[in-house]
Amino acid sequence: MSTASKSLDRPGESRLVLSEDWLSVGIGLAIFLLALAGLSGTDFLGWVVTTSVWTDPAKALGPASKIYSDLGGTGALFATYLALLVVLAAAAAALRANVARFAVTFTAVFGIAYASWIAGSYAYLAVVTPADLQKFGIPWSLKLTNEGGFIVALLAGIVIANFFPRFAEWLKEAIRPELYIKIAIVILGGFLAVTFASRLNLATSVVLRGIAAIVEAYLIYWAVVYYVARQWFGFSREWSAPLASGISICGVAAAIATGGAIRARPAVPVLVSSLVVIFAVVEVLILPWIAMAFLSHEPLVAASWMGLAVKTDGAAIAAGGITEALILSKNAAEGVNYQAGWILGTTAAVKIFIDVFIGIWAFLLAYIWTNHINVTHDKAKAGEIWQRFPKFSIGFVVTFAIGLVIALTSSPATLAKLTPAIGEANTFRVIFFILTFFSIGVLSNFRKLWQDGFGKLAAVYFVSLFGFVIWVGLLISWIFFSGIKPPLAT
Repeated sequence: MSTASKSLDRPGESRLVLSEDWLSVGIGLAIFLLALAGLSGTDFLGWVVTTSVWTDPAKALGPASKIYSDLGGTGALFATYLALLVVLAAAAAALRANVARFAVTFTAVFGIAYASWIAGSYAYLAVVTPADLQKFGIPWSLKLTNEGGFIVALLAGIVIANFFPRFAEWLKEAIRPELYIKIAIVILGGFLAVTFASRLNLATSVVLRGIAAIVEAYLIYWAVVYYVARQWFGFSREWSAPLASGISICGVAAAIATGGAIRARPAVPVLVSSLVVIFAVVEVLILPWIAMAFLSHEPLVAASWMGLAVKTDGAAIAAGGITEALILSKNAAEGVNYQAGWILGTTAAVKIFIDVFIGIWAFLLAYIWTNHINVTHDKAKAGEIWQRFPKFSIGFVVTFAIGLVIALTSSPATLAKLTPAIGEANTFRVIFFILTFFSIGVLSNFRKLWQDGFGKLAAVYFVSLFGFVIWVGLLISWIFFSGIKPPLAT
């Protein structure tokens, strides 16, 4: 999936998509492998900044490892910013972006996004348990955990997009939510492997649910949405196919891949992609809170539901993160403490399985369109499957496999080093999540999207998503995960 901002501007540039995918694999793997160096006693990443729940701002920041304690919180934050600036500026150069402009705008993006994360860790927003209320000497809290910073970052982006559109446009070079989330997902593979290793039976259930998601998205959702677009709203095949893919599968990526497969005019995937982005933001703002209200005692049902209901990688993983924060905090307040990572991991697994099939689906649509609908001499080629395959999922599988093997075969002494090592990589994953949330918000100029003529398209999306897709996803998620709980924290 290409960066959302790039996808909306230049949906036909497959080279950009491939380059971005491979860059996310390379950056994510590099962070993961540097973290694993900790198993040999070498700490390459301990300087990365972490944020604690705070009432005194001076105590909010610090380096991940005590080895780098001399840096202090401000030094760790600056070191993290510089490292990300160098790496991501190199990625921007590989994507033929304006590197100087990227460096300047990324500085602003990182500053606002991480300030949002710090704000979200304020005790009045983040504290969960009565013991912590007493510890910080505060009478109440919104109980969001420090991951409430994701919500703050998203809202900050939305405010900028809708009230300061010129500033949002200026930031555009560094607003790359799909690149950020792909890097995060590659790193997430290793974190989930270590988390899942302790409960292989439950992990197997998650994987099976992911496989079932392929059947739902491609064989059930797609057919129904295509029918609704054609028969109820009178759209042509050129519009109905990208709409069906965007609503049913993986948002921007699927709409663009489908548009290319059926030789649609460039304007078609552009408008569908824009629609996907705006609805994804609405879902992120609504569905996790519904999940907390009604599914707090069925956390894995809620997690699977997010993976099926929210239609971009960035927004889906964002929804999974918010859902985990809300549900864990609500259960903690009731005295039940689940291990972190299982809700987010389930959402990610479901989304990854759906993503992996995009290339094959695009090839099948290309074959059908070129041989039976718009018959041409340009036949679909098997190579299109690889061309459209989401390469970042390879990185996720690699880090997951390596992490799982190490977790299952290592001695207790090695395992004792593995958890903090993966924890440092996971800190980077959180930072990329923060950048993703903020970027999604900045892309969400509601007025502009509405002015682009979304009325009828939005009606199809609304009817299909809220009338069918999310409820079927919830039903099947309930069938798979009802009664299955994440492990309790120890």
